[in-house]
Amino acid sequence: MMLPTELVRAVLDQYSLPRHGTHGLSHWARVLENGLRVAGSSGADLQVVALFALFHDSRRTNEGVDSGHGRRGAELAKQLWGVHLHLDRERFDLLHEACALHTDGETEADVTVQTCWDADRLDLPRVGFVIDPQLLCTEAARDPEVIAWATGRARARFEPAVLQEWR
Repeated sequence: MMLPTELVRAVLDQYSLPRHGTHGLSHWARVLENGLRVAGSSGADLQVVALFALFHDSRRTNEGVDSGHGRRGAELAKQLWGVHLHLDRERFDLLHEACALHTDGETEADVTVQTCWDADRLDLPRVGFVIDPQLLCTEAARDPEVIAWATGRARARFEPAVLQEWR
């Protein structure tokens, strides 16, 4: 799924952390691919899932504990809505909720929001966590093959091809 170049640039222009850091572009790209894979089975809105990958960590201020960063990412989406981000209200509301609450540990929400949260959680092995299927929201994400696939990529810090478009 292609994200508009001008939108990606607008987000990157204000990103304050190293682009190759723990929460940087490689993570965003793996979250994108995780989300698209899970959405293939969950039925989530692909556009919202892709946009979540771009915005969810876009306003972090450090690589450690950064409470509120999801809400700040949601607010960046709100600032860019209608300028570089073109979504109807229903999709925007899903994106905003997914970003704002992605670190709250919740599992109950619209399937698109759940898929977004799972996409991010599936990349936790990059920082040494083992994925706990009970903390995932969707059956698609709890699939042992999906967990193994995502874990291998996260631990290897795999760089998806979409990074070439974002750099």
